[in-house]
Amino acid sequence: MRLSILDQAPIPKGAKPAQALKNSETLAILGEELGYHRMWMAEHHNGQSLASSAPEVTAAHLAAKTNRIRIGTGGIMMMHYSPLKVAEVFKTLSALSPGRIDFGVGRAPGGDTYAIYAMAKGKRPEMTDQYKEIETTLKLMNDQKPGISVYDSVVATPARVELPEAWLLGSTGNSAVRAGRMGMGYSFAQFFNGGMTREIFDTYRANFEPSYFMETPEILVTYATTVAETKEEAEFLAMPIDISRLQLMQGNLIQTLSPEEAKDYPLTEMDKMMIEENRKLHLVGTPKEVGDIIRRDQEQYGFDEAMFNCNQFSIESRKQSYTLLAKELLD
Repeated sequence: MRLSILDQAPIPKGAKPAQALKNSETLAILGEELGYHRMWMAEHHNGQSLASSAPEVTAAHLAAKTNRIRIGTGGIMMMHYSPLKVAEVFKTLSALSPGRIDFGVGRAPGGDTYAIYAMAKGKRPEMTDQYKEIETTLKLMNDQKPGISVYDSVVATPARVELPEAWLLGSTGNSAVRAGRMGMGYSFAQFFNGGMTREIFDTYRANFEPSYFMETPEILVTYATTVAETKEEAEFLAMPIDISRLQLMQGNLIQTLSPEEAKDYPLTEMDKMMIEENRKLHLVGTPKEVGDIIRRDQEQYGFDEAMFNCNQFSIESRKQSYTLLAKELLD
C-alpha cells in the first residue's frame, strides 16, 4: 500500500505562522526518508489556525527541498482562479520538478463568506460549473484548445513540458463520475465527514477514461490520524485535535491547544458525546490498532493509497505519528 501526507500547516497555540510552514518542510524531508509516496498542501483562507493559504507556492519550495517524493496540492480551490493561470502555475512546477508534481483540485471555497468575497475582489462570486473550469484547465495544461473563445487564442506556458498527475478531491462521492470521465485520480476525504463506500469507488472506476494525466484509475483516501507507542499516549495527543474539530462544528476556529491544556479543557456531556462521535473521522491508537483499521478498510473498499493528516500540537508528535505509520504499513 502506498502512503502519503496531507499537510495544512497547522499553527498551534503560541507558535508563529512562519514556523508552521517550516514544519511542512520538515515533514516533506522526513516523508521522503520514510518512503511516503507524495505530500500535498491544502488551501485555507481567513483563519489563524492554518498557514497553508498558497499551496502552489509551498509546493515549489518543498519540491526544491526534496528529491523523490511527489509534491502537490490537496487542493487548489478552483472557484477562485482562472483556468489559464492554474494551468501555467502547474506547468511551471512540473517543468522545474518533472515527474514529481500533483495537481490536486477541489470545488470547495477553502474559507468563509468573507474570504470568498475577498478572493473575488468584492464581487459576487461566479458560481460557474467548476467541473467545466477544471476540464478547461486540463486541456490548457495539455496544450489543447478547450473550445471556449476566451481561451482558444492563448497558450499556457511553458508549453510542451511533462505534465503533473491530476487528482479531483471529493468528500461525498458526488464527484466520482466526473473524476473518472475526466481521467483524473480520485481523492476521497474520509477525515472530512466520513461516508466512504465501495459503491463510490466502483462508480469512479466504471466511468474512468484514460488521459494524459492518469492512465489507469487511482484512488487515495485521507484519514485524520494520531498514533503513538501506547493507546494512552495517543489519546493524550489526540484530544487537542478533537477539541479543535468540536470548536469548528460550533463555528469557532481556534489554534490547537497543547495536550496539557486539552486535558483540563471544560467539556459538557454533549461535548463529550460529539467528540466520541467524531472519532469515526479521527483514527487514534497504537501503530497496530490504526494499521489494522487501514488494512481492513483497504480490503473492504478497494482503494490504492492511504493519505494521513496528522495535526498534533508539536512537530515531534507529528513526526512520531508519520514515522510509526510508515513502520507499520510500508513493506
